[in-house]
Amino acid sequence: MCGIAGLCNWGDSWQRNIERMNEKMYHRGPDASGVWASEDHTVVLGHRRLSIVDLTPSGAQPMESNNGRYVIAYNGEIYNYPAIREKLLRDKKAACFKGTSDTEVLVEAFSAYGIEDTLNMAKGMFAIALYDKKEQTLFLARDRVGEKPLFYGFIKDGCFVFASDLNSIAALEGFRNPINTRVLEGYFRYGYIAAPYSIYENIYKLQPGKYLKIKFPFNKYEVKTYWSMMETAVYGQTHLFKGDETEASEELERLLKESIRGQMAADVPVGAFLSAGIDSSTVVSLMQSLSERKVRSFTIGMWDEKFNEADAAKEIAQHLGTEHTELYITEKDAQDVIPHLAGMFGEPYADSSQIPTYLVSRMTREHVTVSLSGDGGDELFCGYNTYTSVERIWNKTRRIPYVIRKPASALMGIAPLAGHGAMATRARLLGARSIEDMYLRSEIGEGLDIVRNNFRRIGANAGLEEKGDRCLTIMDTYPAGRLQEPQHNLMLMDLLMYHPDDILNKVDRTAMAVSLETRVPMLDKDVVEFAWTLPLSYRKKDGVTKKILRDVLYRYVPRELMERPKKGFSIPLHKWLKEPELRKWAEELIDRNTLEKQALLNADVVWKLWNDYIERDVWRVQIWYILMFQEWMRYSG
Repeated sequence: MCGIAGLCNWGDSWQRNIERMNEKMYHRGPDASGVWASEDHTVVLGHRRLSIVDLTPSGAQPMESNNGRYVIAYNGEIYNYPAIREKLLRDKKAACFKGTSDTEVLVEAFSAYGIEDTLNMAKGMFAIALYDKKEQTLFLARDRVGEKPLFYGFIKDGCFVFASDLNSIAALEGFRNPINTRVLEGYFRYGYIAAPYSIYENIYKLQPGKYLKIKFPFNKYEVKTYWSMMETAVYGQTHLFKGDETEASEELERLLKESIRGQMAADVPVGAFLSAGIDSSTVVSLMQSLSERKVRSFTIGMWDEKFNEADAAKEIAQHLGTEHTELYITEKDAQDVIPHLAGMFGEPYADSSQIPTYLVSRMTREHVTVSLSGDGGDELFCGYNTYTSVERIWNKTRRIPYVIRKPASALMGIAPLAGHGAMATRARLLGARSIEDMYLRSEIGEGLDIVRNNFRRIGANAGLEEKGDRCLTIMDTYPAGRLQEPQHNLMLMDLLMYHPDDILNKVDRTAMAVSLETRVPMLDKDVVEFAWTLPLSYRKKDGVTKKILRDVLYRYVPRELMERPKKGFSIPLHKWLKEPELRKWAEELIDRNTLEKQALLNADVVWKLWNDYIERDVWRVQIWYILMFQEWMRYSG
């Protein structure tokens, strides 16, 4: 795991600024730093290295191809690089290799087969910068599902820049790109900023499965797709798996083992996160079945028994025979993390599970350098109960003609009791045009309704009430009924935005904050493509979620160890923020003078939400979103 950065057309101070960018990414790669510049310094690539495969200098980056035409700076892991290496040798596209790194294989593959063919054959997680000296063309590419981040855009005097970390771009001399107020509604709706946008104007996130091409004089770029989650889902659902459930679970087990075997390969210690959940337990079970040694597994326990799954995880670890490490964290441990979150993400981000994810990553990094994760199971195998509940509500709601529901929703929205509670929720859901629209409305939350309905606007420049003044996301533009099964559409919506922009964002940033590489076996290309060939009944049956995944897991772990109430790792923010230290922190962030000076958030809106919480114990998640936004403002200012 590493960090990459680059500049085009920067000018005389290029070296000082690429070093500033690299330094800001120190946590992503504390082992080494590298810089490459073209002869005229028009193109500059930077790299920070966390050594995982080939720890010798032969794996250092930026790296040139053997013929000298291409230069690569790359963040990630290509798990099938041995197979690509053999293909290069077999095709006589490479005579030999200087080292054993996947970077060398990757740059030689680009040299031999070109950008699209290489991206299509590569299986892994990555953010890549590749410069073709002959054609004076820079390519940026991101992995299929969005495990690795990559930001890009134009700043002062038309300079093109890119980096793994938004903080690296913001650290450049003369960086003055203003806050993009058009993304604020999306942020206060979801708690994160969805790709392709960032918090800054003219700075974007490269979306999963895409690559960018920019040629000299580096003033105009184009973005192309080499792999599409939506097209994969559509193809899979029109070419369903032909076997029965048993055959499907056997094929899933085979693919997961193949993925995990590749992702366990490293020249440094490897472990895995283990909760008491289906997903991580499946990953650890298959890891142990493939390993001659005891697998290292890691769990954190909670001070509150209502949220503690460490005992259950320990039982699973004992059954599997892993070398298990657990750390019980105190309430203070978790609270102490809060003021430091803004620096990890580079832009406002407010999924509160960032706190336990950071804590388990920090503990894990004390023992290993790489950790496998179970992320992706819920979205690929229909694990969220919300999918079922939204479909149930939609099936009742759609019986009423939309021409009746639409005005009824509007009337309910302005009723005296519409400001909060069940009435507000019913009003939102009643106006849905489709199940996809209903899913979006179910995710909005009451806090944003208050911002919209009771106040002119939350931002002095954001204009929330006008659709044209905000940045539309993939969720906003998702074509209703793209897949035949309603719940498949909801899963696909999550995999297109929520999973890469929230979940994978969280895992990458919190782990990288402590220089831990995380790998996600369930997001392997072959696993994802196979999952989309499954009928819904293989994923969910008789009220049992993730049915096919459970069938795999129960070959390794007794059913009774898994079938118990799920506790989760919840963070009681509504309780903590009333305690003196954190309340003081929060009220300093939303000080009226500060808000008015920033001229971004409406102080009356902010303080209504806060006073409702303090005085009436009405908790709305937008309170946390506001605090994380204000903490980022303080950090970035």
